[in-house]
Amino acid sequence: MSEGTMQRRAQREQPERAKRLTRVLVCAAAVPVMLVATGCSSDSGSDDGGDKAASASASASPSPTVQAAAYRTLPEACGVLSEKTLKDLAPKAKSGKEGSSDDVAARASCSWSSLDNNGVKGSQFRWLNVSLLRFESDTTRGPGDKLAKEYYDKQVRDVRATPGAKGLNAQAVAGTGDEATAVRYDLKKKEGTFKQQTVVARVENVVVTLDYNGAGLAGDKTPDAAALLSDAKKAAREAVLSVTRANGPSAASGSPSAPTSGRPSASASEAPSASASGKS
Repeated sequence: MSEGTMQRRAQREQPERAKRLTRVLVCAAAVPVMLVATGCSSDSGSDDGGDKAASASASASPSPTVQAAAYRTLPEACGVLSEKTLKDLAPKAKSGKEGSSDDVAARASCSWSSLDNNGVKGSQFRWLNVSLLRFESDTTRGPGDKLAKEYYDKQVRDVRATPGAKGLNAQAVAGTGDEATAVRYDLKKKEGTFKQQTVVARVENVVVTLDYNGAGLAGDKTPDAAALLSDAKKAAREAVLSVTRANGPSAASGSPSAPTSGRPSASASEAPSASASGKS
């Protein structure tokens, strides 16, 4: 092959080599771009998956629970004491007077007033009142028995702080619910001296407050405080037993309940005051 022929062939092949080289360079440049794009896409997907997993974990968190209140209802307030007990404590009372309540399963009360008129010899007055207050468990405020305990303590403090109370004495009462305290004192009024007995008792998530006072009016003798206190303790024990019976034998199992929320059955600010007035 002559030199002229080889030169002409080289000139023809040079553009072809240039075209092939250009294609190789273009492809080589495109590969990093694709890799970068693929890498960014992979990172983005990983972040989304992490967010979804965190969200699912948060939504799967267990809801708060609270121990179920043992007692779910209250007995009829005017029926918590037997006829015999009422005859002993308020012999001249014709019937009980039920207190007003918008929810008798949560709060209820009943009172009896007795006046035994002995003519010129004077008269004997007795006033008896029973208040029942039930607390429901709540996820925000706590178990019902804890709320009842707080109210029980407040009731005892309030009774001990009764204005005008003389000779005040407080003592624990055994065999009456989970805990009970009796407070007695004298309260002088224009009609005479009233002997006041208040027994505050708690059984599970229910607080029972029993007020009992007596006075000798128009010259009759003042009743014996020790006898009044004994009667008050007996009546309080009977009222607590009525609460237990109204809820059945299995009511105090204390099994956990589903989460509860909203307004509890009763609160200390809504409940009737335990402080006796010495009504006549």
